[in-house]
Amino acid sequence: MGGAAPYAGMVMAECAQVGLMIISKAAMSSGMTNFAFVLYSNALASLILLPLSFLLHSSSSRPPLTFAIICEFFLLGLFGCFAQIFGYAGIKYSSPTLGTAMLNLIPAFTFILAIIFRMERLVWRSASSQAKSIGTVVSIAGAFVATFYEGPPILVTPSNSSSHLQSFASEQSDWVIGGLFLGVDCVLASLWLIVQASVLRKYPAELIAVFFYAFFVTLLSGIVCLIMQRDPSAWSLKPTLRLIAVLYSAIFGTIFQLGVTTWCLHRTGPVFVAMFKPLGIVIAVFIGVVFLGDTFYLGSLVGAIVIVIGFYLVMWGKSRENKVEEDSGARSSETTKRVPLLQNEDEENRSLLQQ
Repeated sequence: MGGAAPYAGMVMAECAQVGLMIISKAAMSSGMTNFAFVLYSNALASLILLPLSFLLHSSSSRPPLTFAIICEFFLLGLFGCFAQIFGYAGIKYSSPTLGTAMLNLIPAFTFILAIIFRMERLVWRSASSQAKSIGTVVSIAGAFVATFYEGPPILVTPSNSSSHLQSFASEQSDWVIGGLFLGVDCVLASLWLIVQASVLRKYPAELIAVFFYAFFVTLLSGIVCLIMQRDPSAWSLKPTLRLIAVLYSAIFGTIFQLGVTTWCLHRTGPVFVAMFKPLGIVIAVFIGVVFLGDTFYLGSLVGAIVIVIGFYLVMWGKSRENKVEEDSGARSSETTKRVPLLQNEDEENRSLLQQ
């Protein structure tokens, strides 16, 4: 049972992620803006996490909050705020299927940014570096295919087949805009991951970090809303679908998904967690076509396949690199253990000679 729990947990987490994309698109289609959706979702998540995080992390186990840590929390909130704004805008203009496919670009962009910030070294003779480099190029190529080539429809529901040709031109332009927004979302999410890794090394209380992240996203998205959102009706939580979307985003999209993913990460490691990301594409296609009447295009299929191939190349390179580091660490520890033994033998021999 314990061995199956991480598998079940990651499947549920991916379902929650796809569900968030679908319900957010439905809410925005009803007239809710992505700015208001980000604000309400993070505000509710902050209210829930405030007591929960400080209850689960007792005062004795909480690391001290310094000004530098709070500044890093603010940076997390800044990247997260604009990542969510661009991400939900991308889903509004395209589809949850493209959104889940583009999420697989995050490891590739993280690899590029880690090289730019000198957090990772690129060794061309290393098989792991070659795999990550090729995987990055393949993933980005797949994203271009999925964004700029929609192609003919593969799966069309009867309700959409008659109106598809009439709205093709406007759909095509919206699809490209949505894909570009989702690309910006992936770059910002990669920056967020790099900052998050730095924050959690200094402040390992995960839930408190998530609370401050949601809190700063709420503040920043509130400022953006006041500047960008002048229509009072966009702030309304009516119809009820908008309220349901906000509740789902706060509870399942933030708290549940992040909690389950963190638990699986600690239990199995990052490679296992990352392996389930392409599953979201399958779930999104199934729910979108069967239950929502979406159309699945050839460009989405080809682009998703190419992105997933690049994704697994990057993850294979990363896992191989981790294995090499673990093996070298084990060899160095064995060497340090052997040296004192040899020194002890030499000392015993010298003492015997002196006697």
